[in-house]
Amino acid sequence: MSAAPSGWKVLFARLAASMVIVFYVAGITANTWLDRLIGPRSGNPAEDAIIVVGFGMFTVVGALLVARRPENPIGWFLSAASLVVLASALETYAAYVMTTSGRPDWLAVLGVWVNSWYWFVFIVLAFIYLPLYFPDGRLPSHRWLPVAVISGVGALVIVVLGMLADTLRGQDIDYQIENPIGIEGLAHVEDMPLVIGVLGFPLVVGCVGAVAAVVVRFRRSGGVERQQMKWFLYAAAPILTFPLTDYLPGIVEGIVSGLVFGWLLIGLPTAIGIAVLRYRLYDIDVVINHTLVYGSLTAMLALVYFGGVAGLQRLLSPVVGEGKGLAVVASTLLIAALFQPLRRRVQGFIDRRFYRKKYDAQKTLESFSAKLRGASDLDGLNEELLAVVGETVQPSHASLWLRGPGAGAGR
Repeated sequence: MSAAPSGWKVLFARLAASMVIVFYVAGITANTWLDRLIGPRSGNPAEDAIIVVGFGMFTVVGALLVARRPENPIGWFLSAASLVVLASALETYAAYVMTTSGRPDWLAVLGVWVNSWYWFVFIVLAFIYLPLYFPDGRLPSHRWLPVAVISGVGALVIVVLGMLADTLRGQDIDYQIENPIGIEGLAHVEDMPLVIGVLGFPLVVGCVGAVAAVVVRFRRSGGVERQQMKWFLYAAAPILTFPLTDYLPGIVEGIVSGLVFGWLLIGLPTAIGIAVLRYRLYDIDVVINHTLVYGSLTAMLALVYFGGVAGLQRLLSPVVGEGKGLAVVASTLLIAALFQPLRRRVQGFIDRRFYRKKYDAQKTLESFSAKLRGASDLDGLNEELLAVVGETVQPSHASLWLRGPGAGAGR
């Protein structure tokens, strides 16, 4: 069992947590204000709102973990990843200066310089080190140390190359600034395909190793750690749907991609905070159950609704013309009628498929209740009750005590 952090370490952790929140608020405020001064730029307001809330969750959860669990590096990873908001705000300032005056000052140079490489730090922290070290801040075993070292070294080389590029470029607005510490002739990392191909390999090793570490840890885990891993996997699972979005229609693809992006950016730090702090940890089974049930139910009802609208509109058009309003009303009524029966069937299927023990226990109790109503043999009923308790609760030992009038008898 690790020793409690000393007083000065706790003080430093709380100060660092406070500074992370200050940097986030300053970064978001400056970014919003400077965006308005620059004028309209390409961007989706809904996506911008998701980014603000998502990185806000990174900041709040990271600061909370740093303050309350300073010995666990998970909070430090989240906090360091959230500083990408400050780097983005500095780059926005550089864009404002180059748009208005065309000549950068020292803060503009610093902003575009930091933003040119800090995104690689964010990627390594969020997609490699967080999964590798979750939930206790230690690797699954010493065998995973090469994965952390190889990916860290590869990222460090990319960051250094980004720092030393001869020119610095803007993102949304096309401009270039000379790097005062750059090496002449050294192009930006993205302009060197061979270098990216070579240095990208350690990052690929890190990402694959992080996924494998999560799988191995989940399979070996039990008790509290098992519930912690469930929270992490519940939040990270939607990332598997990204390859499927390419096969969806244009508008649907944008909606689904936005929802998955928002889920990951907001849900992942939230789940990490719940898991590490162990707040309502065992609610994850109920959350997963309801997500499976109502997610499947929503998808089915959506298909029924849109299919019903299209089908009824085609059937009714020869009789009542367009018939769109009537098709919408009829489909809505059909959805209302199907909701409860379909929900019960989906719930039963989910329980049978994923929660077999719970389902079997429920069926056992229902069967015992039916026998209880028609039972007349007390001794047989006692044996049946002990068998039901053993099957549903699975205790190490079970006994039944019956208290008679004036005396007691144990079984």
